[in-house]
Amino acid sequence: MFAARVAGAVGLRMGATMAFVLMLAVGPAGAGPWAEVGDAQTRSDVELAASMGLVDGITMEWPLPWTSILGGLHDRRSKDDVLPDNVREAVERLQLKGKDDVHIHRPRAWVAINAATDPATVRGYDALSDTTAQAQAVYEYVSSDAAVRIAAGARRNSGTDKQTLIFDSSYIAKRLDGVIVYAGYVPHWWGPGWISALQLSNNARPMPQIGFSRVQTHQSQSWWLSWMGPWQFEGFVGVLDGQRRASNTVYVAVRWAMNPIPGLEVAGSRTTQMCGTQEVNPLYKVQRHTCSPLASYFTFSNDPKSVNSTNDQGSMDIRYTNTLLSVPFAVYAQFMNEDSSPVVHSSTSRLYGGSVWLPFQGLSTRLTLEYANSIATNNLWGSGAQHGVAYNNYQYLDGMRYRGRSLGFSLDSDSILYSAQLAVVDPQKWTYTLTYHRALVSSPLIARDNHLFYNVVSPSPVRFHAVEGRVGVPLQWGEYRAHIDMVGRWQNDQPRPGHGTQLAFEMALKFGL
Repeated sequence: MFAARVAGAVGLRMGATMAFVLMLAVGPAGAGPWAEVGDAQTRSDVELAASMGLVDGITMEWPLPWTSILGGLHDRRSKDDVLPDNVREAVERLQLKGKDDVHIHRPRAWVAINAATDPATVRGYDALSDTTAQAQAVYEYVSSDAAVRIAAGARRNSGTDKQTLIFDSSYIAKRLDGVIVYAGYVPHWWGPGWISALQLSNNARPMPQIGFSRVQTHQSQSWWLSWMGPWQFEGFVGVLDGQRRASNTVYVAVRWAMNPIPGLEVAGSRTTQMCGTQEVNPLYKVQRHTCSPLASYFTFSNDPKSVNSTNDQGSMDIRYTNTLLSVPFAVYAQFMNEDSSPVVHSSTSRLYGGSVWLPFQGLSTRLTLEYANSIATNNLWGSGAQHGVAYNNYQYLDGMRYRGRSLGFSLDSDSILYSAQLAVVDPQKWTYTLTYHRALVSSPLIARDNHLFYNVVSPSPVRFHAVEGRVGVPLQWGEYRAHIDMVGRWQNDQPRPGHGTQLAFEMALKFGL
């Protein structure tokens, strides 16, 4: 891990590029190891199975290893006669999906096309492309202990991202004993929320990175670790490339999660920006720092007398799931702290939510309510607003963002979002999702001195209501498969400089073997 940080600081971009070129050059070598970010139905099925104790209760970080999901399901047959219909159907979908994704020695190829009249302002777990047009061709091969995916395509430039040729979701992964190591462009979602993740989400495109995670999340056999129950430890080192005021900044992310008692999952994570070519800040007289990865990463003091040379975020996540009157439910919270003590002077943003799974006339239904607030407060208890602090930093002037988008909350700094989502899957595996949002983007009190503290979604405050309807349709013709997502969205106002009602449509098509 230390070596990875050093490599990341002095040459990660070159290393990641070389790894990707190697991926293109070598023959098939690969394991499709993960249930990936963005598949809302698979995630819902995993959480529903976890509420019944059928899989390990590690469900707040994605991608999630298929070995952890399928391992528990293999032992569920003795419970078949007592499982509610919606749980049994979820288990069956997971088994089929897992078998299809971990397709040993069977190459797969497909094309993915996305088009939209206007991209969504609120981008949740199942968000589609962040631009109006994008297409990729994908090749994937899986072996018993490795995987390779080449996903090459093009996208229409957005106002904040000028890159046209993309390799998003490409990777090469290798299993080494109980750990998966990988290099590529892997999306992540860290947190229990469905609509928002404060620290790390798929709101921004994936950066080039080198990372690792445990293959299995099962309980340790060691006497001094067994108290944690099922657990996961993962991390990666990436480069925030592209057009930035602080270019080629190194991004280090580490996360640990455990399930110490049935139904309770707790997690903590730290993300750090370091090195890169920093811009001199004349207001705070901050100069460019020499890149010393180990010293910078382990320097935790951050006060006027001892200013560190990194930009850090830490999060604490908690989720509890159980059944009430035979109905599975989950409640959850996430707290994200900026650069300081986790309790006092913490600059805390917060997220709260809950889900319930209801069987209804042969349909599997999930209802989720969620609240996210990135107006940071002075401490964990919510007193003393600190406007403009979330995602901004006076040394790294781009803040915790990549290619013009926050790495976490889709509405960026100083914003509040209330959401309600109803998701339904029918016996034919068609999915229907209806979502309502009430949003405040960019508080009027956010500071703008020297452009240090700002909101990238809207330069001035805007409030809006939004309603989104989505239908997902799976199709199959022999070995060929397709999936179509159709989305319609109404919004009564827009981020500035736009004004007025917006009616938008999106479509995503995936077709191949």
